[in-house]
Amino acid sequence: MSMRKLIFSFFCLLMLTACYQQDKSSLNDLEMTPQQRDSVNFFNVHHYAHDYNFRVKADSLTLIVVPNPAEIASTNVVDVTKVVSGDRLVVGAFVIIPGDSIDSVWVQVLRDENTIGWIHEKELLAGTRPNNPISMFIDVFSNNHLLIFLVFLVLVGALYGVRRYRKLGIRLVHFNDVGSFYPTLLTLLVSSSAVFYSSIQMQDAESWSHFYYHPTLNPFTVPLHLCIFLCSVWAIVIVSLATLLSLHKHLTPSQQLVYYLGLMGVCAVDYVVFSLSTLIYVGYPLLVVYIGFALWRYFRYGRMRYACGNCGRPLRDKGICPHCGAENV
Repeated sequence: MSMRKLIFSFFCLLMLTACYQQDKSSLNDLEMTPQQRDSVNFFNVHHYAHDYNFRVKADSLTLIVVPNPAEIASTNVVDVTKVVSGDRLVVGAFVIIPGDSIDSVWVQVLRDENTIGWIHEKELLAGTRPNNPISMFIDVFSNNHLLIFLVFLVLVGALYGVRRYRKLGIRLVHFNDVGSFYPTLLTLLVSSSAVFYSSIQMQDAESWSHFYYHPTLNPFTVPLHLCIFLCSVWAIVIVSLATLLSLHKHLTPSQQLVYYLGLMGVCAVDYVVFSLSTLIYVGYPLLVVYIGFALWRYFRYGRMRYACGNCGRPLRDKGICPHCGAENV
């Protein structure tokens, strides 16, 4: 697959998504009741409002069953109900209690008509996540405990892979690469996207929070920095497909599986290292060094500079063709 076809495929995928962006300025022109205006203001700050759906991820959450949470301090007996992991909750109301020493924001959520109660916003957000696939995916890959476990798992696999690579000459990106630039490009895309992902979280946390609660795969309906990030995600998907197609020209089916598993491991290490190191500003110079290393390794050792005169398959050096056995001088 040529680079021209790759770029064409990228724009074709982008055109499959809608290019509509809501004009938010029209909200200011509407005549709203005080309750509606409070709801809009709450949404602008907290990024969710009435009828928003959450999914419980904690083992359980305790809801306090009272008409108004302000009455809790003045009553001795409080009824409670519990919701468990996997339950879907809908926001029914919210109230601000400035005198609450724990959290001034209380949120009323409903699981069903018989399970309704109030909970502090901090407790709610810590034990739930938005009920949509994209937010769930973001939540999983933002879990620091998971990232640390992933680092440990990948490092163990990498040590085993390097040992097998030395003994059997297994193909591996950056070290014993195939003659395609797509695997190297994929690692660079994952690394730069991880740096950009962490940068958005540090520099513009509000826009990222809004994206987390209202995600989209359409880069044309979000601010520029999120647009660039979404374009990089689409590019990762397309280059991954291009990598799979290009491996057919260089490896047997069993070798393709081993190579692609190794490539996924390298990308996992890149994601974890660069997303975490960027939080302490080390990721930026590290990315420059990594880009230079990856390009040097490819153009010095990975690029196929010749083609077999008999079968036309790419060759790294002149000599006997490993595919057809013809001699190239």
